[in-house]
Amino acid sequence: MSLRFTTKAITFSVACGLASLASAQTLKIGLASEPTAIDPHYHQTTPNEALVAHIFESLVSMSPDMQLEPALAESWEATADNTWTFKLDKNAKFSNGEPFTADDVIFSFCRIHNNETGVAGGFVNTANRIKAIEAPDPYTVNLITEEAYPVLPNELARIPMIWSGIVEYDQLSYTPQEGCGLTGPWPELNDFNQGKAVIGTGPYTLKSYVKGSTIELERNDNYWGTAPDWKAVHLTSVPSAGPRLTGLLAGDFDLIENPAARDLKRISDSGFEHTIKPSVRVMFFQLDTGREQSPYVKSPKGDNPLQNPKVRQAMSLAIDRKTIIERIMDGVAIPANQYVPNGAFGSINDAPDLPYDPVKAKALLTEAGYPDGFELTLSATNDRYINDAQLTQAVAQYLSRIGIKTNVDTMTRSVYFPKRAKREFSASLGGWGSETGEAGNFLQYWVTTPNRDLGIGSSNYGAYSNPELDALYLEAIRTLDDEKRSQLFQDAVSISIEDMAHIPLHFESGVWAYRKGINYAGRADQRTIATHATLAD
Repeated sequence: MSLRFTTKAITFSVACGLASLASAQTLKIGLASEPTAIDPHYHQTTPNEALVAHIFESLVSMSPDMQLEPALAESWEATADNTWTFKLDKNAKFSNGEPFTADDVIFSFCRIHNNETGVAGGFVNTANRIKAIEAPDPYTVNLITEEAYPVLPNELARIPMIWSGIVEYDQLSYTPQEGCGLTGPWPELNDFNQGKAVIGTGPYTLKSYVKGSTIELERNDNYWGTAPDWKAVHLTSVPSAGPRLTGLLAGDFDLIENPAARDLKRISDSGFEHTIKPSVRVMFFQLDTGREQSPYVKSPKGDNPLQNPKVRQAMSLAIDRKTIIERIMDGVAIPANQYVPNGAFGSINDAPDLPYDPVKAKALLTEAGYPDGFELTLSATNDRYINDAQLTQAVAQYLSRIGIKTNVDTMTRSVYFPKRAKREFSASLGGWGSETGEAGNFLQYWVTTPNRDLGIGSSNYGAYSNPELDALYLEAIRTLDDEKRSQLFQDAVSISIEDMAHIPLHFESGVWAYRKGINYAGRADQRTIATHATLAD
């Protein structure tokens, strides 16, 4: 078998006057959520990944519409059922002028395995797929998996490469358990956050990073690709939509993300532009199904009702998704009937809408043995997702109407995510963009039974487990035939929805507003990246 992907370099020319204007400009961006680190292997969240993408690059990348594209690798092919061979672009180099080579690929994956300051297991999951790395020459790497793994290139789009020169070593080898040949310490979170390890191949370099302050980036004059328009980029977090919009209207920002949909008319009337882009991010509630006793559940029986599928189905039936979208999301979202958008690889074909039926919901609660309901606390962020606190309040009201006494506990994401990772919640709000462009991505992280050795279930904080679903997923990721793999994913998603492993709510839409004179097309992964902001003709 041999699958091959390659592209030829495309050169863009810009009029001299326009380029001269751009070279002197600073792009000021108002962010809805602050990145928590500049360490590219710290935490797979959209704000972090968007920031990191300015400085670090991956072997492959995703286009704004979630299509796989070359990046540091100019081509790749499956040279055996369990081997992907990547040809590195010989033009690629780091901001210090050093070439990007196979050693940097080996070191990047070694560091992921030896990153004690990383949050969650997203990077490790992908690294665990790779059992060996061979480097026949400095610009060729063979990534060898235990079994066939056809979606590996898609997953690599989320794995930034770092420079091996930030550590000391004799000779690098992919032996993570034995230290990979390092003679000094592994880089940690603070090494990146303090700037000394921030040496990437991307279009920008770091000028200043202090949490809570504006992040300043400078154009990388050694960039091996097409030079970005903007000489400098300033990223400032303003969690509230109102002040963020005020900053745009006042000229403090050139571009802001996630303005409130209700303000779009005001934005247009004020002479500004906006873009709405449907995203791959599904918002959902994850339920604690793995414990007999759950910390924020009080049941008349003293048990955990969330373990009962009928209870979970009743909770879904109680939620009026369309009204939430109209009133809370101002119409800028799409009701979720599964965990990836319709049409994504492995999504259920013609999936029906999830119904709103509070009468049936009450009947299911009675059938499940809870005619008088129970008490539950919904936990959520109040500064990470679009209208996250309001969304949680709305869901709580719907659940209360069917007899589930529902409390709400919202907190900043800096508090929330570590607590969720420690399984301190009973029902937690989640948001996930399947940035590989296929259904297996959500299944891998959130639905499959946690198994570190297999690299699955790392975000399954509710410990949901269904052996039949696991078997379908594991067969799918080893299946080379696209049609068969898609059907296996569909079968697994169908089981998950029927079982209501998680309660899907809606797919967010990315919204950006910006001053006249620039364009921003938007991305389905909701990343705000300066290189996608261009000067208008």
